[in-house]
Amino acid sequence: MTASVTVVLPTIGRPELVDRCLASLTACEPRADEILVVDSSPDDAVARVVARFGEAGVRLIRCDAPGLGTAFNQGLREARHELVLLTNDDCTIDPSWIGVGARCVSAAPDVIVTGRVRPFGDPAVVPSTIDETTRREHAGRPGFFLYTQCMALRRAEVLAFGGFDGRIRPSAEDNDLSYRWLRAGRSIHYEPEFVVWHHDWRTREQLERLYVGYGVGQGMVYAKHVRRRDPAVVRFVARDLYAAGRGLVDRAVRGRRPHGDWRLGLARGLPVGFVRGWRAYRGSAEDA
Repeated sequence: MTASVTVVLPTIGRPELVDRCLASLTACEPRADEILVVDSSPDDAVARVVARFGEAGVRLIRCDAPGLGTAFNQGLREARHELVLLTNDDCTIDPSWIGVGARCVSAAPDVIVTGRVRPFGDPAVVPSTIDETTRREHAGRPGFFLYTQCMALRRAEVLAFGGFDGRIRPSAEDNDLSYRWLRAGRSIHYEPEFVVWHHDWRTREQLERLYVGYGVGQGMVYAKHVRRRDPAVVRFVARDLYAAGRGLVDRAVRGRRPHGDWRLGLARGLPVGFVRGWRAYRGSAEDA
C-alpha cells in the first residue's frame, strides 16, 4: 500500500548511505508514492543506486547549485504530492514513519511537524539528535526546533512562505526556517512517534569539520536576523557565545575530548559564518 506523500532526500557523493536510507524508506508501511533523491554528486554513483529502487517510486533529480536548503527547495518544487516528508541520507527510517508523518501534517495543515531523531551507534558521536518522548507545540516566540532529518509539511505552504534559504550553508537552513516560521506567528509540532535514526559513521576529523560547519551556518543565521534588526535573536547569539567560551575553557583545562566537542565548532565557525552572513545579507532589511 502506498500513501499520497512525497519524500525528499538530498545527498552528495554518499551512495552507500543513500542505499541504506532508501532500503528503509521502501520498507515503510504504508510506503510513499514518490521518493525524490536530490543529487548534487560529481559522478553517477548515487544515480546507479537510485535506479535499483525505481519500481518503488524512487527517482533522481539533479541539483548543481550548492546548499542543502537549495536541494530541499528543488525537491519541494518538483514533488507531485502536497504532503512532503524530509529526511537526510545518513538516516534510516522507522517503518511507521510515512504513515505517522502524513497523519500528523494532515491533521494540522498550517504547521510544520518535526520528529524524533534517535542516535544509531554511539550517542557521543551522533550529531543533531532529539530523543524526547513528550509531544510539544512550539508557538508564540521564535526558536530553533526543526530537524530536516525528520520533517513533514505542506509544500505549497512552505514554498509560499519562501522555503528554505539556500544562501545559508553548509548547514542551519532548518534553524533559519524554524526561526522565521515561528516569528511569523506559525506553529511547529514535535511528534515523538515520528521517528528516524541518525547514524554514527563519521571519523573524529569528519565530525569536527561538521561541527565547524554547523557553527558557520548558525553564524549566517544570526547575521541575517541581526540585519533585520530583530532583538529576539540576541539571546541566542549570547547563548552560543557562552557555550563556545565554555568549550574553549574546558579544552584549555582538560585537554582534547575523546569524541570532539561541538562547542569548539561553534567557537571556530560562528565568527566566520557571521561575517559571511553579514556580507550575504548586505541588502535591505526586507531582503534579509
